[in-house]
Amino acid sequence: MKLLETYDDRLEELLEQENRLTFKSFTHKDAHEIGERLYELACERKLPVAIDIQQNGQTMYHAALPGSSPDNDSWIIRKSNIVHQFHHSSYYMSVHLEQAGSSISELYLLDGHKFAAHGGSFPIIVEGAGVIGAITVSGLPSEDDHALVVEVLSDYLLT
Repeated sequence: MKLLETYDDRLEELLEQENRLTFKSFTHKDAHEIGERLYELACERKLPVAIDIQQNGQTMYHAALPGSSPDNDSWIIRKSNIVHQFHHSSYYMSVHLEQAGSSISELYLLDGHKFAAHGGSFPIIVEGAGVIGAITVSGLPSEDDHALVVEVLSDYLLT
C-alpha cells in the first residue's frame, strides 16, 4: 500500500506542476527565450543534452550541446509524442505506467519505437487553448531531464 501512495503522491505532484506552469499565451519569442535559458543552464552545468521546443507541429527551437548525439533527437521525438498523445508530461506518463506495472505498448497499444514514456518532455499549456506543444530535453536520466525543464519553466513563468 505504501508504494501505491508514493505513486499517487508523485502523480499528484506532477499534475500540480502542469497546472502551475501554464501560459497566458505562447509566442515565438517565448520559445526562443525558454530555449536559450535551457541552453545557458545546460552549458553552465556542462550537461550533454539536446533541447527542443515544438508548437503545433513546428519546431520553434532546437539545440544540441557537446556530448549529445543523434540518439537524443530520436528520444525527443518519442517523448514529445507522449505529450501530444496524452496531454501530460512524459514523466507523468512514465510514473503512471510504472504504477500500472505496464508499458506504453501493453496498456495503450502504442509503438514503443514512436512513443517513449520517459521524463523530459513537458506540455506547453495555454490558458483557454490547452496543450499546444512540448518542451523537451534529452540526455540525462529521466527525472533529471524533467527537472531541468520544470526548473526553467518555473523561473520563466513565476518570477
